Amino acid sequence: MFVKWDEMEDEMLVRESRNGRQEAFGELVRRHRAKVYDYAQSITQEAFLAEDIVQEALVRAFLNLGSLVDSARFLPWLHRIVRNQAYTKLRSSSVTRERVASGLVRLGDDEAREENWHDLDYILYRLSRATPPVDDQRANPEERLIRQELLDMISGMLRCLKPRERIVFESHFFDQLSPQEIARLFHLTDANVYQILSRSRKKVIQERVRVVVDDYVKSRKDRNNMKKVMLNPSEATQQGYSWTSAATIMHKMITFTGREVSLPTVMGYSGHAFRINIIPENVHIAGPTCFYFDRNLSQGMRNLGFETCVIVGIKPVMGPNANLADPGQLTSAAKAKREIHQALPEALELIHRSLDRGLPVMTWDTFIPEFGMIYGYDDEQRLLTVHECGKDDAVPYEHLGRGILEDLFVLAIESQNEFDERSALRGALEMILDHYQGGEEQCMNAVQGLSAYSVWIDAFRGGKIEPNGNAYNTVLLWDARRNAAAFLHEVADTWAGETPSDGHVRELSRTAAATYTQIAEQFQELHQMFPFPMGGEPNDPARAERSIQILQSVHALEVQAVATLEQMYEAL
Repeated sequence: MFVKWDEMEDEMLVRESRNGRQEAFGELVRRHRAKVYDYAQSITQEAFLAEDIVQEALVRAFLNLGSLVDSARFLPWLHRIVRNQAYTKLRSSSVTRERVASGLVRLGDDEAREENWHDLDYILYRLSRATPPVDDQRANPEERLIRQELLDMISGMLRCLKPRERIVFESHFFDQLSPQEIARLFHLTDANVYQILSRSRKKVIQERVRVVVDDYVKSRKDRNNMKKVMLNPSEATQQGYSWTSAATIMHKMITFTGREVSLPTVMGYSGHAFRINIIPENVHIAGPTCFYFDRNLSQGMRNLGFETCVIVGIKPVMGPNANLADPGQLTSAAKAKREIHQALPEALELIHRSLDRGLPVMTWDTFIPEFGMIYGYDDEQRLLTVHECGKDDAVPYEHLGRGILEDLFVLAIESQNEFDERSALRGALEMILDHYQGGEEQCMNAVQGLSAYSVWIDAFRGGKIEPNGNAYNTVLLWDARRNAAAFLHEVADTWAGETPSDGHVRELSRTAAATYTQIAEQFQELHQMFPFPMGGEPNDPARAERSIQILQSVHALEVQAVATLEQMYEAL
């Protein structure tokens, strides 16, 4: 008999579902999925995150259907699960950290394990142990249907595994056999099993990310939201350039908001004009970027009057010098062989949201380990348009986060606040003085602030300096201190107010500007000795001795400059 499921009330559909009518449950899902998705998006304000929450809420609903007492309350019950899951998501970190192979455990040994629906191990465990088998006739039909859909999805992802990898993987995650039991069963060593499990997990996680990205693009298509957006970068890309690529991109991004600021202003209020980070012994090229991007860049943008949103997926290790790496490692072919970054779906959502508002986003390590700007996207071609260090090119969605460092970082402007020069300068000086005095949390093994000079001097004495890295640090600091002087001159020329305190700020700013001009001149001599990218001969004894003399002189001037900045802060 033909049944008009779409004409039934929810209560009847729930009853029919419990009587084994899968079509009834299918109608419930069809009827309410869009509603709970809109509800999730109203909480998160992010399309990808909302979709993720709905998927996980359906899993939770499936695992807890027995708690639904009143069949007429199906939608409110589902809404409550979505709401709780959304708030849990918003409180949690946006990036799932990969566990090492030694972290593989027999999940059944820990029934009280904290729920984590981004954890592949946990999902597989709950699917295999916490619910009845798919063919268990005692299970509710809706349980069987959702479970079957989930297992079909998992099975699809497992197609990326080779036959032996798959049987070992399924034995561990579905049959809950320990690595030792699997080793005895298949005549393998324990080490072989751990290697297979670790390799298989990485493959399945990669396949899961690929599926999520595909589903994200498909969801845009289903909502008729496929677009091609290209902002006009000509005005921004023709403006000033600094060796500090983060400040350069911040400056370019701000131009799209309609606010006019100079590059020295951005360098000063963000603190970049005053930074110094040196890697001990070899003065590695990574030194200038050894800081916590989300914390420092967000605070710098806040000083300039902008609130930001970031997606962070940075490895806590120092990568190679890309200038000295095999050029083949920087190609698209090399990127395609690297793992898809797990934070990619969230990053794509943020990029789409920002560019749709007419604002580009900052990115990192797209072509080389420097900061760049994404100012266009094409959903049909799945391409991003990126400007980085004078180069503009199209980059596939999947290649974001697959540079030589395999880092992913995206920063977008969320809102613009009223700019208050006094508060901005106070905030900037707090950052600057904290950095100079070594108050920032150490990033990797870089030495920051005034202490960095003794480390740099020791490197010259040790004779193991990397020429290219040393030359990069030198030219970047020469450029930074020139911008520090320019910024302080701007403050002195534009500072408002006629009180004695305001006059003191102007006077101190001019004094500090003069000191930073002297510092820049000394760094210029060092830059001429060690031009970038060639690097000169920093380990030559005579050049090393002269470099030590210059750095000692610069250090003394920096101490003098810091004392003046401290007086400015007190005057504020």
